[in-house]
Amino acid sequence: MIRLIASDIDGTLIKDSTPDLYPEMEEAVRQLAEKGILFCAASGRQYQSIKNVFRNIEEDIVFIAENGAQVRYRDQDISLTPMKREYAEEIIRQLRGYYWNCDIVVSTPNGCLLESKNKEFINLITYGYHNKFTLVRDVLEEDAEIIKIAIYQKDSIRELGEEVLIPAWQDRVKVCMAGEEWVDFMDASVDKGNALSFVQNYFGISREETMAFGDNNNDIGMMQAAGESYAVENAREEVRAAAGRVCSGYLEKGVYQVIKGLLG
Repeated sequence: MIRLIASDIDGTLIKDSTPDLYPEMEEAVRQLAEKGILFCAASGRQYQSIKNVFRNIEEDIVFIAENGAQVRYRDQDISLTPMKREYAEEIIRQLRGYYWNCDIVVSTPNGCLLESKNKEFINLITYGYHNKFTLVRDVLEEDAEIIKIAIYQKDSIRELGEEVLIPAWQDRVKVCMAGEEWVDFMDASVDKGNALSFVQNYFGISREETMAFGDNNNDIGMMQAAGESYAVENAREEVRAAAGRVCSGYLEKGVYQVIKGLLG
């Protein structure tokens, strides 16, 4: 008996950086709630962005935001994991060296901070992700609790991420690819799988009663924390290997198709 379903958003449920959920999936989440099955939206996105995607059904959702650094339910934080300030400052100073070709986002529990002057990137954050953000001169001058840092490079940041940033930081913080264009940095304890385990404990739901869906490296922890797991067809090979099964991708509404079968 499945009592908890967790799904990644970008590249799994919908196209990367898009703001809207399709009506069939909204209705499926409503039906899950009626049957007492909890739906959990799990993403590297910030809370306000995920909430916007599920804006018509947000009361029925648990939100794992910032890869698990923030977990919210009915507009209340039920778990929050900040980064060590010294690591955050060192990461930000390093990432500023790539400003010629990249942009960074510094996430706090109440929105994110941007130093960017790149109008195209600001439009992506505004109209694609629907993030709540503040433009500042220097993020390190702000008295803010930092829960995630992300660096973005249009088209692909994989080479910089896998060859430089991840090897440089993987022994001190949690650092991972989050899609093709993002590298995310969080506290070492932060992981979608750890966040999903927290949700299980919080609501008294077992691993065997949990189903998870994902496509990218930051979803592998969820695959391992769920008794039943699916990688979408477009998932990276490592995710397919970690998942128990494979379902259709977001273009074919694969997550919805599996849930529809569960609902009967």
